[in-house]
Amino acid sequence: MALIESVPNFSCTGETLEAIVALFQKHEGITVLDFSSDEDHNRSVVTVIGAPDPLSDAVFEAIKLAADTIDLREHKGAHPRMGATDVVPFIPIAGATMDDCIELSRRLGERVGRELGIPVFLYEKSASSPERSNLAVIRKGQFEGMAEKMRGGFAADFGPDTPHVSAGVTAIGARKPLLAFNVNLGTADLSVADRIAKKIRFLGGGLRYVKAMGVLLENRGITQVSMNLTDYEQSSLYQVVETIRFEAARYGVSVIGSELIGLAPMQAILDAAAYYLQLETFSAGQIIESHLLPGKGGDAI
Repeated sequence: MALIESVPNFSCTGETLEAIVALFQKHEGITVLDFSSDEDHNRSVVTVIGAPDPLSDAVFEAIKLAADTIDLREHKGAHPRMGATDVVPFIPIAGATMDDCIELSRRLGERVGRELGIPVFLYEKSASSPERSNLAVIRKGQFEGMAEKMRGGFAADFGPDTPHVSAGVTAIGARKPLLAFNVNLGTADLSVADRIAKKIRFLGGGLRYVKAMGVLLENRGITQVSMNLTDYEQSSLYQVVETIRFEAARYGVSVIGSELIGLAPMQAILDAAAYYLQLETFSAGQIIESHLLPGKGGDAI
């Protein structure tokens, strides 16, 4: 059976997130692998997996629930957002290809635009043009600036030519697994986090597969470099952390912690462990749990 993962991001926390998770849990054939939220970001991430058709139906219902309960005109948060359901990626897991996920994203996008009246932009591998493969290009301007952006010729791939009045727009696409990873800094000065984020992200001349921005965590009185690692094999966790540590030292600031949002491939964690422990000879076969996963035992790192 083909299995596809989806990691929809919703512009909410609290009771709305609980309702969305409950919706996924009641769907036959859908497994909720993880969910998390952050009050400062005012954003939640849910990781679900299932066969293509049941997964598409469940995600559609979640998008509808989000549109019915989230009003972006009243939404405030540190994380950029353009929709009640901000982004919906599909990732091939087993018995499915990237082309399968692209087709799934297009079918769901057409349905969301037609039935819910929410404009949908295709991104990453599903993008209708090269510049739209980058989610940041689509999201630029956020909810507040999206109407003007669309009037200026940035048309949605599906749905109306203006944003939904309260639910905004949604990006849907197919992509490889990525890591949502944040590094916390021992300073409340957002300009420091912004400068470090600019140095580390690819568009600023940094690491090729890193997207980054500075975020103020008001509840904790600290800042954060919030990132997406779009290819952890090429831009690794430890490489990201050490680069941020090096840049932070310029400002007399320390790295005080890090945060993984959602799930991560085991190999990404093993790579970081092998680096920091300075293991000279190591393989995944030395991890007890790896022998419970078919095909994993003994794979060299």
